Amino acid sequence: MKIIKLIAFYLLGIVAILCVSVFPQYFSTRGMPDTSGYFGQLIQFFGEMANPNLWLYPVQGSKGEFPILEVLWEPFVYSMKILLGALGLGFFIAFCFAMAATFLPNRVLAPVKRILDFLESVPDLIFASLLQLLVILVLKTTGIHLFRVASYTEPVYLAPILTLAILPMVSMFKILLLMIEEEFLKVYVTFLKSKGIRRFGILMRHILKNIMPISFHHMKIIIWGTLSSQFIIERVFNVHGLTFYLLESFTPMTIAFTLILIFTPFYFFFQLMELWLKDESAVPLEIKSQRWGRWNLLQWKKDVKNGFAFSLKSIKIRKPSLFRPFTYFFQLLFSHMKNWKFALGLLFFVIAIGYSLIYSVTTDNHVDQVRLYYNEDGSKLLGTPPLAPTEPFFFGSDRLGFSLFDQLVIGAKYTLFFALLIALLRVFGGLLFGVLYAFHLRPRSQEWFGRMTDSIHFLPLSLIAYILLAPILMPTMQGFAYSFTERVLLEIFILTILVIPLTTVLLGKEIKQVLEYEFIISAKVLGGSKFHVFWRHVLPHLGPRLTILFGQQFIQVLLIFIHLGVFQFFFGGTILSFGMQADPPRSMTNEWSGLIGQIGQNAIAGGRYWFLWILVAFMLAIFAMQFIIQGVKEVQQVKVGVLYKLPKKRKIHDKNRETPYSMSNQVTKDRFRRIKHTQ
Repeated sequence: MKIIKLIAFYLLGIVAILCVSVFPQYFSTRGMPDTSGYFGQLIQFFGEMANPNLWLYPVQGSKGEFPILEVLWEPFVYSMKILLGALGLGFFIAFCFAMAATFLPNRVLAPVKRILDFLESVPDLIFASLLQLLVILVLKTTGIHLFRVASYTEPVYLAPILTLAILPMVSMFKILLLMIEEEFLKVYVTFLKSKGIRRFGILMRHILKNIMPISFHHMKIIIWGTLSSQFIIERVFNVHGLTFYLLESFTPMTIAFTLILIFTPFYFFFQLMELWLKDESAVPLEIKSQRWGRWNLLQWKKDVKNGFAFSLKSIKIRKPSLFRPFTYFFQLLFSHMKNWKFALGLLFFVIAIGYSLIYSVTTDNHVDQVRLYYNEDGSKLLGTPPLAPTEPFFFGSDRLGFSLFDQLVIGAKYTLFFALLIALLRVFGGLLFGVLYAFHLRPRSQEWFGRMTDSIHFLPLSLIAYILLAPILMPTMQGFAYSFTERVLLEIFILTILVIPLTTVLLGKEIKQVLEYEFIISAKVLGGSKFHVFWRHVLPHLGPRLTILFGQQFIQVLLIFIHLGVFQFFFGGTILSFGMQADPPRSMTNEWSGLIGQIGQNAIAGGRYWFLWILVAFMLAIFAMQFIIQGVKEVQQVKVGVLYKLPKKRKIHDKNRETPYSMSNQVTKDRFRRIKHTQ
């Protein structure tokens, strides 16, 4: 039965991939005469997939077509070598560092954790650019060629593996370090220490055995992020892997087989490992007693409908007040503003977005431009675009001579505001559906939904976003297929809906965990409705977790913006000019990822290093959000008593003593003498 379930969920994943593969063709042909709708194209594509003779890879500019598996298999193996090499190297270094860090004192371990937080905030594009820059500088200064940083006639391995290994190394190192620290605080470790077992023996024989199953579950999230990073790393290092062949022939057939090749090995590996690690005794009896074949869709719909209707009837709305939500919000904000990390992070977003709005209103989005840069008297030509810092512009200019600083200021409101909006919609949508997941779905239905959602971890998010946004953001000779407002709304919708299933399961499980607390059971016994339990008890516990999840989603959206920007997919649309002497692609909104696409292309090879200012802006936004997340964590830890502030001691000065001393309730001999002397 388990094997049947495994195959059934795999087939559901394949069907989802086929549905996604048709979207680019549907968006690009929408509105054209003699074209069928989405479902018509989907049915036609299912028919093509059922015929192996139609599994062909068309070559652009040629009438020839080749068997698609023969074309994609070698690039797939090449990409998997890079990915597995990076994962193996990253996990091995993380394991060694975590074992060594366990024996470090706290004064040494604290700065190590800060360095990890810093490395986790640096976008992968910066690591790739700095690695290329290092190799070029060493070659120019010493004549030593360390290794190839781009693939032309021969495959390149070391540079992409080193760059790609940083993310899994840092993430797994932090997870292992946290879990080891938590295990050392448990009772059984104290018992083992009392038996005389040394710290190293406890670590190797007991703690590693306990944390490995949990570490395995974290690996899925890490591999998901690494797959998205590989999509951009292959582009930066000119690797002719799956990404290259996908972009060369962007057809539904190529998209489907590319995603299937990525999805299949990771799906079966993780599902088989979960079956091996799963403890049958931990499965609730309610789930064991049910049979897979008795799942009734009509009964499930009826239960959800009745439960949701009962929850709506149980809502008791108090007398409406216009000021109550604002009062609660400002009270909550003021309590967090006392934490300097939260205040500093929030101040960055307020200043950046506020200054961008003021600049746009006062200057009508004016951007300074210098085509030819002369000296003061105009007798000598000093430079042509792109102009280096600091003259005539402090941050330099792009290839058309536009000031980078002006574009950064104008694009800040689009980049930061819409990234915050998408992150907010992801969290709000996940919370809304998470409530339905926890309160109104049966355990069997929750298992089904969780298994189907779990398949998303094996598909690169940046690649899926590229596939869906390609026909929306890129114009043709006739112009855009959608208006500016439609493009913005569609991009927000796509980047939101791709992650809502994951946030739904995550928050749904968090809600289920809170519902198991004893005070929740007491509230139900006293007659509390589902809405009352959620609003009065569950939601306050989820508040800090929602803020942390919001920050994580914001950082992920920024990284997707960076990845799409490298492929010249800019927020709101890409301006293209056609002709023999066409201008480089430009962003309609001057948002930051558009600047990466305009300036970052071939910048290192041309010696234009000032485009890194754009990546610094992304890093500052990520650092600011991490400050907010850390501030929320510290405020919550103070509330529950994990962290607390000691009251400051009042100090008085004694005229007969040079140094101040602290007030104390204890009467000493010296204090008694001073009191007696004053009398």
